[in-house]
Amino acid sequence: MAKKLKKARADAPKPKVAGTSNTLVKAQYDAAGHGRRLRGWSAPQTGPNRATQGAATLRARSRDAGRNEWAADSAVTQWAVNLVGTGIQPRPRTRDAARKQALLALWLRWCGEADADGVYDFYGLQNLVARNWIEAGELFVRLRWRRPEDGLAVPLQLQLLESEMVPDQDGLARNGNPIRRGIEFDAIGRRVAYHALRHHPGDGVGDASTTVRIPADQILHIYEPTRPGQLRGVSDFAPILAKLRGVGNFDDAVLHRQELANLFTAFIKKTGMAGIPHDPSLDPVSGLPVQLDASGVPLAAMEPGMTQELLEGEDIVFSNPPGPGAEYDQYMRVQGMQIAAGSHLPYELLTGDLRDVSDRTLRVLIQGFRRHCEQRQWLVLIPQLCEPVRRAWATAAMLADALPLDMRDDALDTLWVPQGWDYIHPLQDVQADALAVEKGLRTRSSVITRRGDDPEALDEEAAADREREQRLGLNFAAPAPAPANQAPEETEPEIHPQDRAAP
Repeated sequence: MAKKLKKARADAPKPKVAGTSNTLVKAQYDAAGHGRRLRGWSAPQTGPNRATQGAATLRARSRDAGRNEWAADSAVTQWAVNLVGTGIQPRPRTRDAARKQALLALWLRWCGEADADGVYDFYGLQNLVARNWIEAGELFVRLRWRRPEDGLAVPLQLQLLESEMVPDQDGLARNGNPIRRGIEFDAIGRRVAYHALRHHPGDGVGDASTTVRIPADQILHIYEPTRPGQLRGVSDFAPILAKLRGVGNFDDAVLHRQELANLFTAFIKKTGMAGIPHDPSLDPVSGLPVQLDASGVPLAAMEPGMTQELLEGEDIVFSNPPGPGAEYDQYMRVQGMQIAAGSHLPYELLTGDLRDVSDRTLRVLIQGFRRHCEQRQWLVLIPQLCEPVRRAWATAAMLADALPLDMRDDALDTLWVPQGWDYIHPLQDVQADALAVEKGLRTRSSVITRRGDDPEALDEEAAADREREQRLGLNFAAPAPAPANQAPEETEPEIHPQDRAAP
């Protein structure tokens, strides 16, 4: 009886709850569906390194765009100018003035000898690194240790290698280590070597097929990974290359159309000439031989100030070529905005077009771009280039007895200072800095450092200026303010010439 009652309860229809359905409903993202709107969107689930397998073609096209497209060249230049400027310089933190001066002097001597090619100093190499990193997506810097007899201040030089010098190849090294994208890894995934070509494959000189194993402690890999595990860099132009080429082709087509349309000045129409005898080889207007172009079409030359009578039955119609179109300017402006956004630059900075931009808007744009620059300076250029070079420089200097061993910590304890940003509104910005120092929100040293200057050097220069002024009897001090109980002299207010009443 109990079994029959249990079965009847199980077979009984379950009550429905208002507002629900027996069909299971689950939450999902609309963008993950396969409905009519997204049916044709096939997104591959490619890993971070398989996704960059076309990087060689992308690099070649990016370099071509940098050579031939004004927007690409402007983007590379603007990024290098703002990331490096005149150089990201090291400043020793030591309080010992003698040690600091010795470190600075040796560093400055080495900077002029840093380039293995003998073209740039160290700060020029920084600029070249930034340009190639933005354009090609990555760059390699090889630390070349020199002999004492080479006569360098510090026996170390830097050799820049384009990304093509390390082929995107996978395989096994002779010791059994895996090689991925030209980089050799050990058993726990550490980079132990790079396999680079002896000569650039695009120069057509020397052996461009044999690779050389270079230990990882002699190579600096400058790139900005955007996915965890990404081994090689990708050009900044990747999202905008197709648009750059399309916009360039469109602009060229408009230009060529205008050139062709402007080739014709006027057209001579001849009607009713059948009854008038004339030699077809002679121009009936001038009586001179008819001038023909390469296709055998008659041409009539026009000169400034010429007055010409037409024969009976002749008429002249002047050419009225079409313009580029009323929407051309707006279209190119929109395309420029999209290209600027894709290259992470303000449109006004990329193109120099400052129409309809107020000072307040420009300040917001520049501040956002500067924040991005600082991010790339402190997360890419300084840790991947500047700090490793400084460590190698200190080691080479001590091995060559250019620095005593007890100065190693002082040589490595360095503050890297990029070139300071120019004031957008000098008076307002200086007043804001002065007020922040006065209220204790910032220190003088921090304000001076942000400007790219050395506080100690600035104070020493100020003291030297005051001493020289006193010695020469000069006084550039501002006049003292009037006492509080003394009213200022009344002067006639100055009237701008535009505000004066017309006679």
